Amino acid sequence: MELYFLGTGAGMPSKERNVTSVMLNLLAERNVYWMFDCGEGTQHQILRAPVKISKLEKLFITHLHGDHIYGLPGLMSSRSYQGGDTPFTIYGPVGIREFVETALRISDSHLGYQTKIVEFEEKAEFVLYEDEQFIVKAAPLVHRVDSYGYRIEEKPQKGKLDAAKLKELGIASGPLYGKIKKGEAVTLEDGTVLEASRFIGPPVPGRIVTILGDTQPCEHAVTLARQADVLVHEATFAEDRKELAMQYDHSTAMDAARTAQEAGAKMLVLTHISSRYQDAEAERLREEARTVHDETYLAHDHFRLDIPARKPSVAAGEAAPL
Repeated sequence: MELYFLGTGAGMPSKERNVTSVMLNLLAERNVYWMFDCGEGTQHQILRAPVKISKLEKLFITHLHGDHIYGLPGLMSSRSYQGGDTPFTIYGPVGIREFVETALRISDSHLGYQTKIVEFEEKAEFVLYEDEQFIVKAAPLVHRVDSYGYRIEEKPQKGKLDAAKLKELGIASGPLYGKIKKGEAVTLEDGTVLEASRFIGPPVPGRIVTILGDTQPCEHAVTLARQADVLVHEATFAEDRKELAMQYDHSTAMDAARTAQEAGAKMLVLTHISSRYQDAEAERLREEARTVHDETYLAHDHFRLDIPARKPSVAAGEAAPL
């Protein structure tokens, strides 16, 4: 699992940063990518990234400001041209369906794959998506328009089979291993019953990734980021422009750090950087945030962050520490 930042700027593109878009690389987990926001020029960024647009499975829109959605019609068309024929789902606030359908209709665009659009307008935290691998939760934030944050929870994975212990009992690799790995009890020819739990290691807790849309500091930001392995948070301004951040319903880098600290998030990634912070000036945002939350990264276009697997639980049902 890896985060790959296609665009990290706020408002409009600059020479240094394109506008917002981030990929969650799930190739190892399900052979797909999930995207969060799709600002203008995102498909151009993909051309310079180790990303296959045909493997894009889901797109989560945080809010409907242009720097988060203007790249969507072009992305959808390019996905069709580049061999994307599997279903594609877009999640976002009410209005995203009208935007997509209008753009495709007026441009007479025809897609070679099935598209599903899921809109929402909930005012409290809710489960947006769930399957056997992941749960995606969303909650409203505080911004000038409806803006949401997403919490991606990987479900716990089964512990590893202790093949060495089975071999000590004289059991060679074969069908019995498969049954035990599935959690089934096995009866040997001499009547001995082998309980699967004796030969399977402790479960591995799933990872948690939180990606927030534009927001002022708020309670839902903390809730969504609780004990996350990584929190992706906007940091539009430095602390000396706190009043400006409040005026436009944005956050400073230190606001983001305080949210991460309160939530107990392990890693914090700052993004959505105002164009007034270029080159070394942007480093000031990270320096400010690190006075509150030490493990803070400043994202730049094409920045990638590995999210390592958590350690197995000490005991069944016990969450491993971050």
